[in-house]
Amino acid sequence: MIRKLLIRDLTLRDGQQSAFATRMSQEQIDRVLPFYRKAGFYAMEVWGGAVPDSVMRYLGEDPWERLEKIKAAVGNASKLAALSRGRNLFGYDPYPDKIIKGFCRNSIESGLDIMRIFDALNDVENIKSTVKYVKRFGGIADCAVCYTIDPHHSAVERIKAALHGHALHKPVFTNEYFLDKALQMEALGADMITIKDMSGLLPPERSAEIVRLFKKHLKVPVDFHTHCTPGYGLASVLAAIVNGVDIVDTNIWYFAGGTAAPAVELVYVFCKKMGIELDINMEVITKINAHLLDIRKELSSFDMAKQLPKPFNPLTDKIPTEVDRFFNDAIEAARKDKEDDLLIFCHAIEEYFGFPEPNELVKKAQIPGGMYTNMIAQLKQLGQLDLLEKAMSLIPQVRMDAGLPPLVTPTSQIIAAQAVSCAQDLLNGRPLYSHPSNQFIALVKGEYGKTPVPVDPEFRLMITGSRDEVPYDPSDYEMQENPVIEEIGVQLAENEKEVLLLELFPMMAHHFLAKKKQKRAHTTFPPV
Repeated sequence: MIRKLLIRDLTLRDGQQSAFATRMSQEQIDRVLPFYRKAGFYAMEVWGGAVPDSVMRYLGEDPWERLEKIKAAVGNASKLAALSRGRNLFGYDPYPDKIIKGFCRNSIESGLDIMRIFDALNDVENIKSTVKYVKRFGGIADCAVCYTIDPHHSAVERIKAALHGHALHKPVFTNEYFLDKALQMEALGADMITIKDMSGLLPPERSAEIVRLFKKHLKVPVDFHTHCTPGYGLASVLAAIVNGVDIVDTNIWYFAGGTAAPAVELVYVFCKKMGIELDINMEVITKINAHLLDIRKELSSFDMAKQLPKPFNPLTDKIPTEVDRFFNDAIEAARKDKEDDLLIFCHAIEEYFGFPEPNELVKKAQIPGGMYTNMIAQLKQLGQLDLLEKAMSLIPQVRMDAGLPPLVTPTSQIIAAQAVSCAQDLLNGRPLYSHPSNQFIALVKGEYGKTPVPVDPEFRLMITGSRDEVPYDPSDYEMQENPVIEEIGVQLAENEKEVLLLELFPMMAHHFLAKKKQKRAHTTFPPV
C-alpha cells in the first residue's frame, strides 16, 4: 500500500510572517490564489498569528475580508487554517468564553476550516474553550504541543549551585512530557495534534523519537511544524517523515528556509525517492513560485534573509549527481537515526541551493529567533546594545523564576523584556526584578495559566505582593468602549466582527475602524 503524506502550506501566513514581517498585501495574495485552487495542498495556513494585527496596522486592510476573499478564491480545494493562542486568541491577554465563542463562530463562518490552537504554557486548560467552540461550529480542532527545552546550565553555574547547596532542576521537557500533553489534548477532542517547534530547536534525532512516540500512542493524525533558523529544520522534517508523521508544514521555494519552514520542493524530492505520495500539483506550485519571486522582490525592504535561493523546478531541473547523492544519503541517515550525518547532508543540500546558513547565535542561545531579534531591537532603542550578552545570560534564571514557561509568543517576549530589565538592574547596582513589567507580574501571579514548574511562593510575594497563585478571572472582564464617531454619526464597531477586532486589538482596531468609517463617509457623501 502506497503511503501518502499531507502538506500544509504556510506561505501566506507563517511564511510571510517569518520572512517578510507579515507585509503581504491583499493585492499580492490575490495574484496567487487562482493557482492555489489547483495546487492540491491538504491545507493552507492563511490567517491568525500576526496577520489580523499586521494587516490593519501596516496595510489598512480588514482581517475578516482577507479570510473571506481567500475562501472565495480557493473554495474547498484546500482547507483554510489559522493559528490561535488558545485563551489569548490572536492577542496577548486572556479572554472570557463569550469572546472566544464569538470569535470561533465568525472565523468558521468567514471560511476557516482548521484552527491550530496552542497555549504558551502548554496549559491544556487554556485551550479547552477554543476546542469546544471550534468543534461546535463545524471546524477542525488542531491542538499544538509547543516544543521547548530546559535551560542550559554552564559548568560554572552547576559548580556554583553545588557549592551553595542548590540542586539544579531535573529535566522537565522530556518526550514523556510532550506525549502527556498530546494525550490530554486528544482526550479533550483534538482532531489532530501538531508538534509545534516554533523556534526550530528540535533536532532530528528527537524529532524522530517524538513522532514515533506520538504515532504509537495517539489515534489522531500528527502534524510536524518547524523552522530552519538554527539549521535543524529540513533534517528534522525528513526524520519526521521517515518515522511516519501524517502531515508536514512547508513553504513554497522563495518563501522557504532561513527563519521560515523548509521548502515543499525539497520535501517533494525526498518523498519521490522514498515512494511516498504527495497529492500536490508541482506544476501549479511552480507557477505560484514565479509570482512569489516577484512579490519577494517587492517586499525586499522587509526581507529577513536578503538571500534568494537558486531557481529550482523539481519537475524539469536535473540535480547534479553529487547533490542527488546527498538526498539519498540523508534518507539513509534518517532511517538509521544518524543525526550528525543527516545534518551534514541536509546542510549540504541547502548550501547547494543557496538557502541561508544556520544561525549559530540562535542555536547557541537556544531561544526563538524572533525573541533574539526583539531583544536586540529593545536594547538598541535604549542605547544599551552592550548589555545583550548579560541579558541573554539571565534568560535561564528569569525563566526558572517564572515557572519555566516555554519560549513562544507571548511568554518569549515577556521573558526577553524582563531579562533586559534585570540586566539594567545589575548595571545600575539595583536588586534583580526592581522593575518587573505588568506582563511579568501577571505571568508570575498565574493569570496566564499553570506554569510547567510551580513558582516559588516567596518569589511570587516579591513580584506580586502575594504568595498565592491568582488565576485569570473572566468575571472581571470589561468590554472595550464602542463610541459613536461624532463627525459622521456612526458607531466605531458596527457589527460583531468589528467588535471582536476592537476586543483583541483595542488601539489598533480603534484607529483602523475610525479611518475605515471616515473613508466610507467621505466616499458616500463627498465634500461639497
